[in-house]
Amino acid sequence: MDQVKDQYEAYPYPERDPKDEAKRLIQGSPSHPLEIDHFVFGGQRDWSSPLRALVAGGGTGDGLIQLAAILQHAGKPYEITYIDLSRASRKLAEARAKKRGLKNIRFLTGSLMDAPDLGEFDYIDCCGVLHHLPDPGAGFKALHDALAPGGGLGFMVYAPYGRSGVYPLQEAFGALFEGLTPKERLKAARKLMRDLPEGHPFKGNPNLGDHQSSDAGFYDLLLHSQDRAFNVSELIETMAGAGLELSGFTMPALYDLSRLTPVPEGLDTASAMAVAEKLRGTIKTHVGYAVATGEGHKGPALGRNRALVPHLKGVEAQALAQAVARGESPAMSFDGLSGHLRLARQAAPLIAAINGRRSLAEIAALSKSDPITMGALWGPLEAELAGWGLLLYSGIMR
Repeated sequence: MDQVKDQYEAYPYPERDPKDEAKRLIQGSPSHPLEIDHFVFGGQRDWSSPLRALVAGGGTGDGLIQLAAILQHAGKPYEITYIDLSRASRKLAEARAKKRGLKNIRFLTGSLMDAPDLGEFDYIDCCGVLHHLPDPGAGFKALHDALAPGGGLGFMVYAPYGRSGVYPLQEAFGALFEGLTPKERLKAARKLMRDLPEGHPFKGNPNLGDHQSSDAGFYDLLLHSQDRAFNVSELIETMAGAGLELSGFTMPALYDLSRLTPVPEGLDTASAMAVAEKLRGTIKTHVGYAVATGEGHKGPALGRNRALVPHLKGVEAQALAQAVARGESPAMSFDGLSGHLRLARQAAPLIAAINGRRSLAEIAALSKSDPITMGALWGPLEAELAGWGLLLYSGIMR
């Protein structure tokens, strides 16, 4: 791990400037409170109780800052522990938190393998770290052992097919530049990249851009000394070995084989997702949530419970409702994938009523939808919007 630590001391990742906190909040997945509630707590978490969270391998702080800033803005109590091997990364994360005036954060320098010694946590963020461990399965197990009963894990790990061309270059650069300092490695690799043949798989991969964004991004993508990717089957198997099971991917439509081709009879869910991943060919990261095996709350929140409160994430309710009412199929895009949302015109009043405070029962009453009509409209609406990560359930704003 010394080489990994040296990398992040030299090039903290992702590259961030604490001054930018004054003008924007970086939001994403995992670790948005709406997602945490939706995938871990069935959309029914009591937010008056402090969320005890661990940010394991927190890097320069994106997940930490998002989680703390949203909870603080919402007036919800929290206690967050941040841990990372890199002192340089920790310094940036601390500076960003200070710039925002975020409280109740404990900063530690160390390994996520120490997680069970840090306490019990309702939620653990581990984004972009487990695939850099010597034994990712042991990392999953350490995080499992740090979960409080009923808690869950938000993760991001690399996927193989969307990273075509990366691993041959990592191996080649590793052999060529062994013994050089990180800065020397970066300089030499950049020079070689200029002469990479046009037919190289990496040059033909439009899904990757970190190497163009910053020195830290280039190093993390192409010069990492310890990096592996998981296909869906390997990920599920590794988590199972650690006592974890998948609650859901944040964008389940990407793994929905039925959106691509008829699903053969008898093909189980995990196998169907694995086939979908191969057909897509563009998935470069798996982002999702996991819970302890056998705790009885596997799977995301579902609108069959009319007490749940729906939220739209990344889309404005009134604008979407107006487009749907006109019979349009609004365009959507994500990481190189584009498509159109297909929603019934009759669902427009339901969409317009979503404000993050009304329950499904209240939305039905406001739109004058009887139970049969509500059920007929809401099911397809939920499947479409939740499939693309646009619909989540949480009572955080109630």
